[in-house]
Parts: sequence; C-alpha cells; structure tokens
Amino acid sequence: MLTDQEIINKYGRPGDPTRLTIITLPYRMRIAWKPEATVTKIQCHKLVASQLISIFTDIQAHYGYEELKRLGIDLYGGCVNVRLMRGSKTKWSRHAWGIAIDIFPQKNGLKMKWKDAEFSKPAYAPMLAIFYKHGFMSYGKERNFDAMHFEVNE
Repeated sequence: MLTDQEIINKYGRPGDPTRLTIITLPYRMRIAWKPEATVTKIQCHKLVASQLISIFTDIQAHYGYEELKRLGIDLYGGCVNVRLMRGSKTKWSRHAWGIAIDIFPQKNGLKMKWKDAEFSKPAYAPMLAIFYKHGFMSYGKERNFDAMHFEVNE
C-alpha cells in the first residue's frame, strides 16, 4: 500500500484538476445509489486512466455484460471525491486524487469484514485478480474492511 508521501510524489496534490481526466468505460455502469441511472464516463487521475480502462475491459471480457451486471460489478460507487478520509481531520481519501474507485457498495460496505463482503465470494475472484493484475488492490482483501474500495498500489 502506498504511503501518503509516495502518493503526493507521484500523483500530486489532492484534488488538482489539472491531473484529472475523463475516461469512457467499455460498458455502462449503474449508479449504486440510483441504479436506474447509468454512466458511460468517469473522472479519474490521468496516471491511472489506462489502468482503469484495462481493468473494466478485462472484466467485461471475462464475465460478459449480463453476468457482471447480475453480480453487481457494474454498480459504480464513485472515483474522484475531494474529501478527507471518513473519520479523519487531516488525512486525505485516495478518492481525492482520483486513484481509487468504489464498486457495489451495498454489499461491500465500509465497515463490513472481508468474510461477509460479497466480493469475498468465489464468483468475484477473477475480478479481484484483474484489479491486481493492473496495479490496483482491494481494501477488503488487504485491510479486512471497505471491500467496495479499490486503489492503485504502484
């Protein structure tokens, strides 16, 4: 897991709009809190844009759209959100840089233990492997909470 200083050295200051870009997703994602609404583009840090495109392209190739939708992998919980970490008065969220993304928050909650998270089930192992292959890690798997959260780890 990258330290705050490593993140600042590589990705700049949190919320810097000159370092953000918009990517087109290879498939439509539903907004997690309003699933009748969808997005085809999301904002992220320029340095992780190609990684995220590769992640979602590989996920679609592995599962197919109908299966990834059935599994909730298309439930977008957010990427760029310039804010402090929940519960902190000084530490920035990785979302403030646009180097983290949340997926399927309803069944992979912030305080949920990994064993109880949907993403800990065998059907999601290929998805996790794809994130890791492209330089992202799972908070749920690595920290035993917040399984919805994937962030760059390089």
